[in-house]
This record gives sequence, structure tokens and C-alpha cells, in this order.
Amino acid sequence: MFRRRESVPFAFVAEADRFRSNVTPPPRERPGLGQIAARSLVGITVVAGLVGALLFGMPALQPQTPGGAEQSTASSEGR
Repeated sequence: MFRRRESVPFAFVAEADRFRSNVTPPPRERPGLGQIAARSLVGITVVAGLVGALLFGMPALQPQTPGGAEQSTASSEGR
């Protein structure tokens, strides 16, 4: 195959580590009280949804016991 015979200058790679810009980025805007309140409400809503799903889903994850069916028939026969 064809090979390049001239050397590839890698000086630009070495200079990239030392490069310092004289342009400073603008300061970050601080979130206002409304933004902080909105973010916290969204976070609380997400956490409450996950906790609620866990609480409602726990009975479905528990194994069914055959003793539960016998208990319900015994209570209906006693009447």
C-alpha cells in the first residue's frame, strides 16, 4: 500500500494542553425561587409516585397461601 513519507506534525496536540483562552464564559445564572420550588415539587412527585407504586405492588408480589381460601369459607359457613 501507499505510505506517506512526510512526517506528521503533532505539535498542535502538545499545544492544545497548554492553550488558555482569554475569553471568560458568562457567569451561570442562579435559579430563582420559583425554579427551585418547581424542581423540588417535581422531585417530590416522582418519589411519591415510586413509593406509591411500591406500596400498591407489594401485595401482588407476595405468594398466595392456600390457607386464605379456607379462612374465607369458614367465616361464611358460620352465619
